[in-house]
Amino acid sequence: MPQRTMTDDQSHTEIPAEAPFELFAQWFAEAQKHELNDPNAVALATATPDAFPSVRMVLLKDYSPEGFVFYTNSHSRKGGELLANPRAALLFHWKSLRRQIRIEGSVTPVEDSVADEYFASRPRDSQVGAHASLQSQPMDSRLTFLGRIAKEGARYLGRSVPRPPHWTGFCLDPQAIEFWMDRPFRLHERRRFTRLADGGWTSTLLYP
Repeated sequence: MPQRTMTDDQSHTEIPAEAPFELFAQWFAEAQKHELNDPNAVALATATPDAFPSVRMVLLKDYSPEGFVFYTNSHSRKGGELLANPRAALLFHWKSLRRQIRIEGSVTPVEDSVADEYFASRPRDSQVGAHASLQSQPMDSRLTFLGRIAKEGARYLGRSVPRPPHWTGFCLDPQAIEFWMDRPFRLHERRRFTRLADGGWTSTLLYP
């Protein structure tokens, strides 16, 4: 019986060559079924205007052909970098599916009405926390933070908590989307989609 080789059954491609948003929706739906914790968790990479990078995890809250939306304090480090250098990259990694998606593009703040609607849907304690946290600033002790939370909670006792002006959403308008999937013997599959000037997409396979 012939011995199986590393190239057996590897000639076909699994990642389709068109419709990247439809493919993202399919993979994201599968991640929501199989990934145990926070399938919408995504690494967000930003950089200062002089190209000093930083990265952290955020939660994807919405997506459409117009872009990928997440929310944050615009006074935070990431918020400041996004406003000063409105370009970013996202990375989804779903270990349970052995897949990842990289997304690169420009970033703009969402409309105030969009941020207001999402903020209103958050748990009240999270709303209060958005007022209390001086995100990314030095803090002398956790007790100081808890004291600020108690103060803001008392301030809005018995009434709705408004969205702080500095708490908002950002939408990443993708210019490139790359899909990666694990395949046997590390012969992984990668396909990169690049947006064209007319809004369409072209794609190519990449060496893994």
